[in-house]
Amino acid sequence: MRRLAGPRRHPDHPRSESGLTPRRILVSGASGLIGTELVAQLRAAGDEPIRLVRREVKTPDEVRWDARTLDPAALDGVDGVVNLSGATVGRIPWTPAYRRTLLESRVQPTVALAEAIVAAERPPTVFVSGSAVGYYGDRPGVELTEESSRGEGFFPDLVAAWESAASIAAASTRLVVARTAVVVARRGGLAPIRLLTRFGLGAGFGRGTQFWPWISLQDEAAALRHLLGSSLRGPVNLAGPTPATSDEITEAYAKALHRPHLLRVPSFAVKALGEAGSRLLLDDARVLPARLTADGFRWAHPTIQDAVRAVAG
Repeated sequence: MRRLAGPRRHPDHPRSESGLTPRRILVSGASGLIGTELVAQLRAAGDEPIRLVRREVKTPDEVRWDARTLDPAALDGVDGVVNLSGATVGRIPWTPAYRRTLLESRVQPTVALAEAIVAAERPPTVFVSGSAVGYYGDRPGVELTEESSRGEGFFPDLVAAWESAASIAAASTRLVVARTAVVVARRGGLAPIRLLTRFGLGAGFGRGTQFWPWISLQDEAAALRHLLGSSLRGPVNLAGPTPATSDEITEAYAKALHRPHLLRVPSFAVKALGEAGSRLLLDDARVLPARLTADGFRWAHPTIQDAVRAVAG
């Protein structure tokens, strides 16, 4: 384990864009879709991201761990921690074995990070832990904010366990749980829709009026950076400010790619994919980023059309 040296920053230290001392941010899941973009944005802003890796350390900005335990000494000189660990929910089907993977890949690393924060001699000033809008479940006809109750089923239960693991750190640092929507990017949850549309197979799913929470990759990473410097605590929805239906999203891809949108996959065909298909494609969740908006965050891509145009080419 490499010990991170360096002076402790004051919790109210200004952003490094101002040319002052950069902040050190420890990131788990740094090689994933969101983590890669976050690390790039942190570096561009003048901050110092430290990446947790599960292989041999290759560069000075890496710290090795096994995702089950973390030496509290790794937090020396660290100002904030961002936890993005977790296996993809986009893999179908959710077999009993993969459900365990989804749970363990989130809870074990989160507990390890939270316990290290509690045990640290000088804990970081903020812990931003990943979460998901799947917390709300299938809620047609309801506007969902951070004040909304938890939904029912495997996905809400998974997210609740993930957030509970992060709560261990709340006594020692400012804890934020970032309830992320599906990320609009070249990779990730919507990538298959982009690919199918590109080959002229653009389609709607089910009735098409169900709301799919979304956020662009650029805004997702920017929102995480915003949370590192804000005073917010607890759950924060990371979603685009303009809710969009399933049809609006798939049609946005068709328009951006100049391809037809003539097909429709009926609900019974989606349900044949099992619970994963139903939850990912048919659930209705009109999620609003109420706290992020009130905190002054500004989106680079405020509409689904903006977000899709940025990645559809």
